[in-house]
Amino acid sequence: MKRNIVLKIILFLAGILILTQGLSPISVSAAIEFAPGVGADADQPVIKELLAAFNEAETAVKKADLDALMKFYATDYNYHGLNRPDVRRVWDEVFVHYRDISSSHVFTELKLVRVDGVRMAHVTCTGWLYGTEKDTGKPITIDSWVREVHYLIKEEGVWRFLGNAGGASDHVPAGSAPHHPLF
Repeated sequence: MKRNIVLKIILFLAGILILTQGLSPISVSAAIEFAPGVGADADQPVIKELLAAFNEAETAVKKADLDALMKFYATDYNYHGLNRPDVRRVWDEVFVHYRDISSSHVFTELKLVRVDGVRMAHVTCTGWLYGTEKDTGKPITIDSWVREVHYLIKEEGVWRFLGNAGGASDHVPAGSAPHHPLF
């Protein structure tokens, strides 16, 4: 009896997996969440500005609008030696190979600091970048990150992405840009 119940549950779950094959992993705008308690000590206007920056970047990603997306990156953007032109090249490659691109972000920590008089946000984030391969139509996770610290800086009145604190792969040549520095 117990064995039949377990078998039915397994068959049910297998059926769901089969039915969801080929569906896009996420079909909504940027899914941005704050974990409970995150940002409680931050001023709400700053939180709204940060969310607006990520949402504008997501809109640009969905439209494959490289120029609009690059406005999200600070002038001095740097991720393990990769700068704005490198990131522009990576995004260009992503847009060539994938469609229906979207992302999901869960902010688990938010610190607002001043460094040399400049306002910065350190956002600890877990997230995913999804898309559909243009050639095959297969949904794919293009990138994912866990507890990555995104550094943002207030530049010309808006929050821009300055870089990440996270490990770079040892096997990636300096001239190559993995998909990881994107968001």
